[in-house]
Amino acid sequence: MGQRLTDDEKMTLKTGAFGAVLMVSNADPGLFALFRESFAASGAIAGASGMVKEALTSGPLPKLPRDSALEVESLVLPALRRGIEILAEKVPQDVPVYRAVVLAAADRAARAHNGVSPAEAEVIARIRGVLGADATGR
Repeated sequence: MGQRLTDDEKMTLKTGAFGAVLMVSNADPGLFALFRESFAASGAIAGASGMVKEALTSGPLPKLPRDSALEVESLVLPALRRGIEILAEKVPQDVPVYRAVVLAAADRAARAHNGVSPAEAEVIARIRGVLGADATGR
C-alpha cells in the first residue's frame, strides 16, 4: 500500500489542492462566485481515494493568504510540486489520483460561475504544468 504520510506531508497536499481552487477563484473574483466555486470543487476533493482522500479530508484546513493572488500562487505551486514528489516517493500509485483530483477541483471551480474565463483557463494551465499532467489529467 505504501508508506504513511506525516501531518506535514498531508498539509502540503491540502495546501496544493485547496490552494489550486483558490487560485482559480482569484482569477475571476466575486463573492458569490467564490461560494459557488468552493462548493463545486469540494465534490471533486470528496471523491478522492486512497492516501489522497485521507490527506485531503482529515485534519485542519491549510491557512492560505487572501490578500494577493501572487502570494497565493507563490505558496500553492511549490506545494503542488512537493505534493507530487511526496506521493511519488511514498505512494506512487496515488500520484495520478492527486493530479486528477486537483485538476477536477480546479475545473469544477472554474465552471461553477459563468463558465471558464480566459484568466481561469490560464491558471488551470499553470496548475496542470506544475502537476506534470497532460491534457487528460494523467
